[in-house]
Amino acid sequence: LAETAPPDVFFTEFTSVEGLCSEGFENVSHRLKYNESQRPIVAQIWGITPQKFKEAANIINELGFDGIDINMGCPHKKVVKIGAGAGLIKNRILTQEIISATKEGAGTIPVSVKTRTGFERPITESWTEFLLKQNIAALSMHGRTKKQLSKVPADWNEIAKVVKTKEKINAQTVVVGNGDVTSFCEVKDKANKYDVDGVMIGRGVLIDPWVFEKKVKPKIRRPQEKIKMLLKHTKLFEEFWGHKKNFAIMKKFFKTYIRDFDGASELRANLMECENYDQALDLANGFMKSQDHQL
Repeated sequence: LAETAPPDVFFTEFTSVEGLCSEGFENVSHRLKYNESQRPIVAQIWGITPQKFKEAANIINELGFDGIDINMGCPHKKVVKIGAGAGLIKNRILTQEIISATKEGAGTIPVSVKTRTGFERPITESWTEFLLKQNIAALSMHGRTKKQLSKVPADWNEIAKVVKTKEKINAQTVVVGNGDVTSFCEVKDKANKYDVDGVMIGRGVLIDPWVFEKKVKPKIRRPQEKIKMLLKHTKLFEEFWGHKKNFAIMKKFFKTYIRDFDGASELRANLMECENYDQALDLANGFMKSQDHQL
């Protein structure tokens, strides 16, 4: 993303504080790797033990991150089952302890929260007021409950309630809306209509890798540009992970790049049969030659 169209703020994938603060550090620390082109960069963490949050925050501070984000929105069964992620929506005492401990370990870097409008039903206003009173730097609200997962459209009217609650208690927290945004045009529309301070894009980047480009009319990407970026992504995946992760994980990104041009469907189907970068490169070169283009 730093080379396609960088967002205003980068977030890491979420990392377990229990893992960070244990002998399993080496197994999860890769999630916190970044380079200077990705600043400002925020480390997203999850868990249930306040002391571990404090220790993890201290580690993240020492690693030079620009902020720490506590995930209170993940709906995954294994996460919620232990009371983490969206499970914290039902446990305000533990939530308060976690935020306090994280802020204590974070030093001078800001602490934020990403969450949902509720667990089984929306409780947006009371949940928001509680979180804002913890004096967090930013609150990112996803417009669905844990129960809704991603099965229904995000409800931005609920996100608007976050803004109104902020105004009611005169909080200084930055409010960020999240849910179903796939273009800069939608970002501008949501910001103007719902008065949020910012808009977070997650799955939208799987539709368009250039989604963070600040243009109302996005540039039409040529097939060779999309293919080049896919190959670069694939090579980075292989260089970073080696044999530690199955190459099949990379395949979910093929549709992200290989779409909306003649022959894309056939090329994508062939790429799905690849087992490594070299095979993907050969296929891409063959396709470009057949189209009388060069990579």
